[in-house]
Amino acid sequence: MIHPKKLLLTSLCFLFFGNSHAQLTHLNYDHLVQVKEAINQSSETYLPAYLNLLTQADVAMQNGPYAVTYKKRVAISGDKHDYLSLAPYWWPDPTKKEGLPWIRKDGIVNPMTRGENVDRSAAYKFFSELKLLSLAFFFSDKSKYASKINQLLKVWFLDKNTRMNPHLKYAQGIPGKNVGRGFGIIEFSGVQHVITALEILQLKAAIPQQDIKELRAWLSEYLIWLQESEFGIFAKTRSNNHGSLYDVQVVSILLFLNQEENAKTILNSVFKQRITPQINADGSQPHELKRTKSLTYSILNLTALVKLAFMGNKVGVNIAEKASIDGDLQKAFNFLSPYLDKNHLWPYQQIGNYEDAISRLSKMFVYSGSLLMNKSHCEIMLSQENLTDIDRLLYPCIR
Repeated sequence: MIHPKKLLLTSLCFLFFGNSHAQLTHLNYDHLVQVKEAINQSSETYLPAYLNLLTQADVAMQNGPYAVTYKKRVAISGDKHDYLSLAPYWWPDPTKKEGLPWIRKDGIVNPMTRGENVDRSAAYKFFSELKLLSLAFFFSDKSKYASKINQLLKVWFLDKNTRMNPHLKYAQGIPGKNVGRGFGIIEFSGVQHVITALEILQLKAAIPQQDIKELRAWLSEYLIWLQESEFGIFAKTRSNNHGSLYDVQVVSILLFLNQEENAKTILNSVFKQRITPQINADGSQPHELKRTKSLTYSILNLTALVKLAFMGNKVGVNIAEKASIDGDLQKAFNFLSPYLDKNHLWPYQQIGNYEDAISRLSKMFVYSGSLLMNKSHCEIMLSQENLTDIDRLLYPCIR
């Protein structure tokens, strides 16, 4: 249940003060406003990406809504409102009767862990389409996108017949071993897109106040579960991307709920608790290099740390520029930057599509260059322009 005092305080903060974190928790609001003004002036710098965004958003208009109650299976709890998923890198053991317990094949996704039997695929679509629709609404001001966002949010979180219970007790279970794991918390990293959508709707007064109150209550209850449950505490103690992305979720929700001091406490611990243990003096990320998709996971973890640094900047906690004789963010970027050159091959194990991983690496430099105002990263971005990439709208390098 929601802690009554916490819910009352966050509700009162919202009613009287609103969201005080420069309008958007995960994006630079001032940059987005400048991009929007340029689009309105038919700027060729952003117009191709803007038109691509609207095309994708119009496709999203035809999809959904999504709900945890739509899946074919039900968690062991018997409650169809409980989020359910299976660990992606685990497979039936061919040497065992009925394949139980499943065994791990790191980096190789079992197709049985996707599709309509679980909620992972629906959650991915839900988060992705919220992102497209909220940005389309911000840049175009077309109310049809706001209406669709409200529908998606209501069905996933609020409608009594379809709402998700605010926990992940049954995420990434392993048949024959357990019904859920703390590692499953990473599957709700897309909550950042929920927060951005809510902030944009609030900025434009395009969401009913009752819905906002109920959504904030849902996020408050989910936050308590993250911070107090066995799985949440487990995720918090991980010394890899799971721990970093756990912090991103918690800090994001705290800032959205106007619990700035609690967010600052976590952000002040990031350098010591996340960066120093995860980044070596040469900039490598040893916990990620152990993986069969070592480049992919190095990018994933560093991107999470950049998100924490950006949110830190919003509340006066300097993470990005802090240096150490051991590891720091700049050393991690220096370690990865040579591999932007396709002729400089990644020397560690990286199964799957290598070109996709390099594309993600380039996008990470774009992301950090814009959000952390890093000139050298912006120059990397400018040398690898894709005029139709919607990230151009979100992460422009504006000085």
